[in-house]
Amino acid sequence: MKKILSSLLIACLGGFAALSLNHFVYQNNTSEKSRLIQERIPVKLTAGNGSQLASAPDFTQSAEMSVNGVVHVKTLVSGNRNYDPFFDYFFGNPYRNSPNQPTASGSGVIISEDGYIVTNNHVIANAEKVEVVLNDKREYQATVIGRDPNTDLALLKVDAKGLPFIYYGNSDDVKVGEWALAVGNPFSLTSTVTAGIISAKGRNINILNEKFAIESFIQTDAAVNPGNSGGALVNAKGELIGINSAIASNTGSYSGYSFAIPVNIVRKVVADLLEYGDVQRAFIGVVLEDLDAKLASKKGIENIKGVYVAGLNAGGAAEEAGIKQGDVILKIQDAIVNNLPELQEQIGRYRPGDKVELTVNREGDVKVIPVVLKNKNGDTRLIRYSESIANELGAEFMAPSDKEKSTLRFEKGLKVAKLKEGKLKRIGIREGFIITHIGDKPVDSIEDLTNALKSERRGMLIEGIYPNGTRAYYGLGI
Repeated sequence: MKKILSSLLIACLGGFAALSLNHFVYQNNTSEKSRLIQERIPVKLTAGNGSQLASAPDFTQSAEMSVNGVVHVKTLVSGNRNYDPFFDYFFGNPYRNSPNQPTASGSGVIISEDGYIVTNNHVIANAEKVEVVLNDKREYQATVIGRDPNTDLALLKVDAKGLPFIYYGNSDDVKVGEWALAVGNPFSLTSTVTAGIISAKGRNINILNEKFAIESFIQTDAAVNPGNSGGALVNAKGELIGINSAIASNTGSYSGYSFAIPVNIVRKVVADLLEYGDVQRAFIGVVLEDLDAKLASKKGIENIKGVYVAGLNAGGAAEEAGIKQGDVILKIQDAIVNNLPELQEQIGRYRPGDKVELTVNREGDVKVIPVVLKNKNGDTRLIRYSESIANELGAEFMAPSDKEKSTLRFEKGLKVAKLKEGKLKRIGIREGFIITHIGDKPVDSIEDLTNALKSERRGMLIEGIYPNGTRAYYGLGI
């Protein structure tokens, strides 16, 4: 019995010792594993009060700085608007058709405290009445100061002071991959802010159906939908870097890509509209091609950079400066250009008469050539809107005499004093014709004529009377 008890006691002591040793080793291993997990995987807890990870971007300040500077633009649209499925498909132009009052809705950006607002030209096209609603719900009637279909920009003015506005940034400093906010009124949801990154620059999407269009869009993946057109694209500091203008979509709604007009183009267009009433376009006078591997191989060009000069316009700025066919333009001033949209964007910032330095590659030899830019007529004059309209229409105008008004029984009109080659002659108007109305707007001066033309986009009806008393009507496409 003693031997049995002794053996049992020894067995119990051995088991207890083994259990104690196992527990000690297990605890040490578990503590070591926990320590390694905490060191190797930086886990941070998020409290229920909305606190964020320290590394997450915070756009609250930039959103607050910009949301009050974006307005909701509402327009009463001319009832004779022609449907353009291509234009509406890409721009997502949100026309709300009704039998009596077709309306459109978009966005705009306040750029000065005294009421100047930038929006898209397609937002206010054919508008008979433009209304803007501020973020604080104040409403104003807006005047169209000017518009530029070549860049799809328009400038509005409201009679107000002390308005919140967004400061200009510099679109040249924008980098692919940086954050951006789109601020606007998609689907009439006012003051909507979305975020994304700059996904590309210098995009040409062939959307502007204009002869001298400038397309060098900033591409983003910030969500933009119908109603965002004319709204702000801002950087993380709340500075304006672009005007949201278009989307690429198979449905008419956002599908991942949106496009904004760079703010450096906006600044130039706004300055021209304020000073001249029209945008002063400058031209180099060249035929250009994007330089790719195939063209470079064909022309024996080793360095595939720049834009290829395929031809020269006789008497143009480039020919006079000594640019030659076969040159490759590498820079405009200090700005590197690697495709046609980038080059157009840079030249679009200058006016006729400005001198710019072009850096070109000529058969491997890099040269810097100064060029004095010209207008589309081949000279360096700056043309005001009224003069530009007269040239385009091909006419000189004068006020009709009091005798003509009395004899022909009209109160207001503008007489075609002289005709040359231009739009009026092509549609059949003859000298002596007195224009009394453009659409339903009476015409009594060159200012009335230009203002009527500013408000039209796709065409107009010209009404008037000849000295023999014959009334006539002409349709004019613009």
